Amino acid sequence: HHIWLVNADGTGEHRVTSGSWSLPGSEPPSSPASPISWSPDGHSIAFSKQMNSYFADGDQAVNAMVDVATGAVHQITQHTQFEGYPLISPDGTKVAYWYPYNGDPVSQNDIFVTDLAGGNGNDVTAEDIDSNVQRAIWMPDSKSLIVSGHKGTDAALWLKPLGARATRLQLGLVQPTQSFWLDASVSGTGALAFTGSEPHHPVELYYMASVRSAPLRLTHYNDNLAALDQGRVEAGAWNGPDGFDEDGVVTYPPNYDAGKVYPLVLVIHGGPNSASITSYSLFNQYLASRGYIVFNPNYRGSDNLGNRYWRAIAADAGDGPGRDVMAGVAALQQRVKIDPKRIGVSGWSYGGYMTTWLIGHYHSWRVAVAGAAVTNAVDEYALADNGVGWRYQFGGSPYVGNNITKYREQSPVTYAWNVTTPTLLLSDTRDSRVPITQSYEFFRALRDRGTTVRFFAYPVAGHFPGDPVRARDVYRRWSGWLDQYLR
Repeated sequence: HHIWLVNADGTGEHRVTSGSWSLPGSEPPSSPASPISWSPDGHSIAFSKQMNSYFADGDQAVNAMVDVATGAVHQITQHTQFEGYPLISPDGTKVAYWYPYNGDPVSQNDIFVTDLAGGNGNDVTAEDIDSNVQRAIWMPDSKSLIVSGHKGTDAALWLKPLGARATRLQLGLVQPTQSFWLDASVSGTGALAFTGSEPHHPVELYYMASVRSAPLRLTHYNDNLAALDQGRVEAGAWNGPDGFDEDGVVTYPPNYDAGKVYPLVLVIHGGPNSASITSYSLFNQYLASRGYIVFNPNYRGSDNLGNRYWRAIAADAGDGPGRDVMAGVAALQQRVKIDPKRIGVSGWSYGGYMTTWLIGHYHSWRVAVAGAAVTNAVDEYALADNGVGWRYQFGGSPYVGNNITKYREQSPVTYAWNVTTPTLLLSDTRDSRVPITQSYEFFRALRDRGTTVRFFAYPVAGHFPGDPVRARDVYRRWSGWLDQYLR
């Protein structure tokens, strides 16, 4: 990937950069690929640069500037890796960029600001925004930034002045859409526009005249959905293992009766560095409408409870997060009437990993659905587009020394012999994030074990089917498998 210029009418094509190096690429569900940032005078462009075009080597990226007239490229900082997303300030004097807390690749992402002239600059979010930062946007005065990230069960926005403490924007029930990236725009007057949702209203466009204003919903495309009879959505918290204060989201069936006993379905988020929040979830509401209480637990490794919680998943991909999930279920059972014989567990991507891990270690599940599940950490390292990142979790490559033992210990397929839960597996045949081979392997293991298992493969690329027909089929099979055992 390289930078080209072209006139608005499609003429004047001109290549700006060249070489064996590349701008980083991107595969879903990552953030947009390598956004570039123009200097206000139009003479230079800031971008991320990595040594080659392999997506898996994106951890080696650093930020650089290119002179548009000459094509000369120079690095902005002295870091050698882990950088990304440089953004030049409106006055052209500073650059904000991504870099992990303390330069530790298993820590959460922070925002650094440095002079355009160069240098590493300073971490401006570590002190008062203990959250994995998903995006930063300069305010017009070049003296402050809008910063986004998950906080508890919210999608939060902060105003972060340089040299002063951050202030969280008051958004009420509105949850800005930030699934690994925030789509938002700041005007020259400081007004803010973004897409977002509310617990019972799907995504619309919102506007804030200033950072002190309340969000105003501008569009009403989904009013018909919002008018349907929906289940109550609430945040919940519990005391987890290892001293963690943990949280999650619960969606109740419409017309919920606290005196009745209900079946429970877990829908576990992927990532793992993401979070379940009280934004609108069509799938949660769909399952709730079928008579289920739906629980979305945030396990260690989630990006909403600070760096200590995020980092706790390192070298503990399954056991610790699994105990977090089980603690959440136990806490929910203390305040809601759950039928212990009708509990299902499900998830996609790392949620699929957690599902396959949990059914191999606990026998409280009546049914399971695992989509695009990581079941073999060694295969994920070797075959996935970003799998080499696991070396930071496990202390190196599985092919060095006896590291492979750690990978196998943290692979759900290692414990397939212990699975008795009827399981549905779903995957895309050309998924580069979690190759379909892992679902095939788990399917074969459960078949040999004599466990009830079904496997559906979708003949498309991507980490989840992108077309509405197959996406609907995923959710129909998912809910149908749950219904078969829980209703």
